[in-house]
Amino acid sequence: MLDYFSLFQLNYFTFTKKVFFSLILSSLIFITPKLVNSEIYLKRIGNDLEYPWGMDFLDENTILVTQKTGKIIKINLKNEIFEEINGLPIIFFKGQGGLLDITVKKNKSNNKVIYFCNTVEKNGKLGTVIHRGELVLNKNKIENLKLIFESNHYSKSSKHFGCRLLLKKDMLYASLGDRGKRDTAQNINDDSGSIIEIDLNNSNSYKIYSLGHRNPQGLTINPFNNQIWSHEHGPRGGDEINIIIKDKNYGWPIITSGEEYFGGKIGEGSYSPEYESPLWTWIPSIAPSGMAFYDRNMFENFKGHLLIGSLKFKSLYLVKIKDNLPISEEIIFQNKIGRIRDVEVGMDGSIYLLTDEKNGGLFRLYKKELK
Repeated sequence: MLDYFSLFQLNYFTFTKKVFFSLILSSLIFITPKLVNSEIYLKRIGNDLEYPWGMDFLDENTILVTQKTGKIIKINLKNEIFEEINGLPIIFFKGQGGLLDITVKKNKSNNKVIYFCNTVEKNGKLGTVIHRGELVLNKNKIENLKLIFESNHYSKSSKHFGCRLLLKKDMLYASLGDRGKRDTAQNINDDSGSIIEIDLNNSNSYKIYSLGHRNPQGLTINPFNNQIWSHEHGPRGGDEINIIIKDKNYGWPIITSGEEYFGGKIGEGSYSPEYESPLWTWIPSIAPSGMAFYDRNMFENFKGHLLIGSLKFKSLYLVKIKDNLPISEEIIFQNKIGRIRDVEVGMDGSIYLLTDEKNGGLFRLYKKELK
């Protein structure tokens, strides 16, 4: 197992769509970047993780990671100690379903309120639920577990669950995939293919916040203007970045830039004034998963821009933002650690990544200033 990758001999060449890095892998020799007067490293944190999917910070030195197979792991980022959290409900792991995203309510209490999304099975059909629990840190146990949302869509399909979570004050947002049933994304009475808003102060009542989504696996707050941003998987082409606005319809499957996997048109085209148009589209698809705005200082050139993982190309993308619109993208690195499932920015400015593999892992991308 490689613990360190010496990243980025920075005589790189930037194009509109790609950044090519001269990458030298070595655990002994570190290459000094020429352009930023620093050394950049990619470090694997601790042991393997089995299909890790989502993560959130408890504090600056501790992170919670979900494994799709049904475990939450608490990881100390300093000493790299892994501890399993007890008290989870039964998790049904199949296909794209299992234990998915997690988010932590930030407070100064010794115990933390957490929310997580997972798959359940009823009468041979699969559905999506969200739980709330209190994480008792000195016991590594979830107590007062409560089901706060159960999707009204159950089917035998084991794909397109979503499910990213986002806390914004007293509202919890969740992205729900169309479960492989396209037309449900346009059905206001079916919560699949939507982004929902759960009112945590009003008996956890929920409503469809936006609809017309295929399989959104990125959901984040733009810290510079407090808007909700999302991305979603298209079919063959047509991955999208969107700003999520209440009561808007994002068009799937009527409007898309994607095609059928074996060729052929989907819907009515790529544009209609009746639906929201994406801010950014990938053709071919990159299979985006996880997203975070960079708002720290460690990587000054990243500040104000969007970090997005790619499952298909095993890449970390930097999408440049200007005047609240994506204008270009760069590949920070590719084919070095596996399928990137999630991206988070640490309090010190480091970038944390999860790789969705049976022997996946947690990685830290950071810059060490020269003295």
